Amino acid sequence: MGKYVQAQRKGKGGIFKAHIRTRKGAVKLRPLDYAEKHGYIRGVIKEIIHDPGRGAPVAKVQFLNAYRYKRDTELMIATEGMYTGQFIYCGKKATLTCGNVLPLSVVPEGTIVCNVEAKTGDRGAFARGS
Repeated sequence: MGKYVQAQRKGKGGIFKAHIRTRKGAVKLRPLDYAEKHGYIRGVIKEIIHDPGRGAPVAKVQFLNAYRYKRDTELMIATEGMYTGQFIYCGKKATLTCGNVLPLSVVPEGTIVCNVEAKTGDRGAFARGS
């Protein structure tokens, strides 16, 4: 009659299947809005966490919503020098410091950058630390 093979009872998958149960989420920049195109918006880094399957740490950043009375939480790739409790600024008129998000046209030549958008508003594509 035969026996059930234990390895076959586990189902398909195994070595070639990504273990995504403990992943933290998609890492993106803020969606572009009026405040970011014409000025800047302030956010605070709540925590820096490790995301399994990713080489770079992830920063959980909290922004005030510009249109409703609530807070928006975004996951961004943490740059070197970021710390919890740090204020970061996103927008055209933000200063050039570690962690801030600026348009590439405002950044001077020779500056080290990461997480650059390929097209405006695609929320980061090039030079990401995985």
